[in-house]
Amino acid sequence: MNGLIPPFCQLLQEMPCANGRSLGTGLIRSSADDFQVDEQLGFAPDGEGEHVLLRIRKRDTNTIWLAKQIARLAGVPPRDVSYAGLKDRHAVTTQWFSVRLAGKPEPDWSQLNSDLLELLEQGRHRRKLRRGALQGNRFCLTVRQLQADRGSLEARLQRLRYQGAPNFFGEQRFGHGYGNLAQADAMFAGSAGRLDRKLRGLLISAARSQLFNAVLAKRIARGDWQRPLPGERLVLDGCHSSFLVDELDQALLSRCEALDVHPSGPLWGRGESLVEAEARELESAVLAPFESWRTGLEFVGLEQERRALRMRLDDLQWEFPQPDQLVLSFGLEAGSYATMVLRELLEVTAPAPQ
Repeated sequence: MNGLIPPFCQLLQEMPCANGRSLGTGLIRSSADDFQVDEQLGFAPDGEGEHVLLRIRKRDTNTIWLAKQIARLAGVPPRDVSYAGLKDRHAVTTQWFSVRLAGKPEPDWSQLNSDLLELLEQGRHRRKLRRGALQGNRFCLTVRQLQADRGSLEARLQRLRYQGAPNFFGEQRFGHGYGNLAQADAMFAGSAGRLDRKLRGLLISAARSQLFNAVLAKRIARGDWQRPLPGERLVLDGCHSSFLVDELDQALLSRCEALDVHPSGPLWGRGESLVEAEARELESAVLAPFESWRTGLEFVGLEQERRALRMRLDDLQWEFPQPDQLVLSFGLEAGSYATMVLRELLEVTAPAPQ
């Protein structure tokens, strides 16, 4: 499949890390318990309404499959069950679902409990839970078979704690063997044939993510991924609000250094670029080879948006329970990838799927 990927697409493993070469190797996901994710909703059920919010801990369980089980128990169509985002199957995750009952009697939700599932919380709510409606996620990752110098790891972890990490889209965004990029190129060239709506959406997301990653990789290579450029659009930490930099002053640079605001990269769509001056010139040069992709993304109706080039690691903690084990815990804003934090530390592998 790699041979079908356009030559202008630099793959993630070819893109630079912000902190130099990896410090060693390790094994991740040797069991589901080694990759734990806890959704941070950012609000509580309001106690009334036609929707029920369910917080469920799942192990080795697919999100879409679980949503169907919830719909079957509630006696509602699958479209009436929603969730804020997909979660890894080979992991232990706590996740929120909403169910629209609309006058239907509420079932005994405890029937969901099993060896793989545990109902943790439930409550009525006025609104449907929509995609992306999360404050963030809390991760606890265990790396086994660790081969790295502990002192060097701790020094780099301290750096990540205070400077953040590059906010790359992770490899899972691009499909097995980066096949989504090859299919996206065919789709934009008009040679992909008929695509169903779900696959089309995946390919559009993959293409948009690749453009962002290309800009971020260039900024890391230049050494200015953490510093605003003239004409930069800065994103406020913890939200999607942004503002254009008219003039670089010390106050703005201090806010950037404190991780209060972050330089940003493009999520491509129609309309004028949201950056100016040097920032716009840089992005135009990086994305010049992607002309057909940019045109395709504009054609499907997406609007220009911005994504922070950097992710802040909330309350980053670590320990070495065994000489060959590293346990990391940290929070990330919704949409950021924990695997991209590991990328700044180690080359990690995972067991082959069973």
